[in-house]
Amino acid sequence: MTRKRVEVAAGVLTLPDGRYLLGQRAGDTVYAGYWEFPGGKVESGESPAQALCRELDEELGIRVTHLRPWLRREHVYEHAHVALHFFEVVGWTGEIHDKVHGALAWVRPDGPAPEPMLPANGPILKALRLPHLMGITQASEIGVDAQLVALEVALAGGLRLVQVREAALDAKRRAAFAREVVRRVHAHGGLVVINGDSAVAREAGADGLHLPARMLAELSARPDLPWVGASCHDRGELERAAAIGLDYALLGPVAETRTHPGQPGLGWTRFSTLTAALPLPVFALGGLDASAMETAREAGAHGIAGIRGIWALA
Repeated sequence: MTRKRVEVAAGVLTLPDGRYLLGQRAGDTVYAGYWEFPGGKVESGESPAQALCRELDEELGIRVTHLRPWLRREHVYEHAHVALHFFEVVGWTGEIHDKVHGALAWVRPDGPAPEPMLPANGPILKALRLPHLMGITQASEIGVDAQLVALEVALAGGLRLVQVREAALDAKRRAAFAREVVRRVHAHGGLVVINGDSAVAREAGADGLHLPARMLAELSARPDLPWVGASCHDRGELERAAAIGLDYALLGPVAETRTHPGQPGLGWTRFSTLTAALPLPVFALGGLDASAMETAREAGAHGIAGIRGIWALA
């Protein structure tokens, strides 16, 4: 059966405290009662961004002043094959006055979402739980004690996503270090992924696994852990990460790094090109720190991942 293909623009409107807006479909529409992100069909002659601005004006009575491209997902419903272009809407004028939905709800990323959700929107809720800053450990370089001190400083400053990457530590010390990182990060409500070792991830009680590019290339299916991401260096690797259903990817290096002096990075224009229209969030990596966050987000990155640039003692 050939289904009609429909292009849809959807907006993730966010408040400074992180809450995002959902609307409940009215009773006289397809999937009545289901919750979704505001937006609508892209009309002939419109770009997805133009369509979203029009739809938010028509649906909510607001004028968009600032949006960023984020994710693109496809979903096959009984009535149509839908391609959804998701944008982060971070600036608008006017007060929200709903005109088409049965109800509206501001939802916290770490809280329960109203149900039922439209199936195409479900994976977006998980992506919204992903913090925008990832710290990658370097205990084998600066020492375990110094890394744990730096971790505490970063957690106090708001860091909530940590990747343990310590292949240079022996197995016993790596496992002990991973357990301690998990304990401390979980005490602050954050997430921990372990680089390249699912056994350590499970034993330490981590939230998931981070795959080096070589491991990504060998996989045919997603590992069975709550959060799984991968390091990528080109569009092919990013598409592979998306194809097996990973939750996020890292792409870099964006800038010159200390480990590869004199070698230019991708730059933000190339980063934007490589990550355009992907269904999973992508962190920018390489020669960056938190000060590059706004630049990264404008380039389409979900956020920043860093090693030396994240830790106060690095």
